[in-house]
Amino acid sequence: VQLQASGGGLVQAGGSLRLSCAASGRTFSNYGMGWFRQAPGKDRETVAAISWSGRSIFYADSVKGRFTISRDNAKNTVYLQMNVLKPEDTAVYYCASGRTAAAGSQIWEYNVWGQGTLVTVSS
Repeated sequence: VQLQASGGGLVQAGGSLRLSCAASGRTFSNYGMGWFRQAPGKDRETVAAISWSGRSIFYADSVKGRFTISRDNAKNTVYLQMNVLKPEDTAVYYCASGRTAAAGSQIWEYNVWGQGTLVTVSS
């Protein structure tokens, strides 16, 4: 099972980025997916999660109204559209596949992790 995250980069505050996470080696559509981030010196935190069907979604309060998680089960890919980026969004972003089909909000609910992609937002 492999997850490959991409789409990170350097962007100015107020800008947008779209992260993608391509999955292989597992029945992607059976599992919930999540995006997480870890800033330097801070713990990893949950950013957003989506259930297997896409009908259940979780967002951290800090990104509500700015970030949108979505998935395309035909392409085995989950996305994170990030708008109105702020310097405090700077972090390494990770995607992960859940232990169940739910949109889990807790890190322990995920057991397969991608390698991370760096997002840097300049002020």
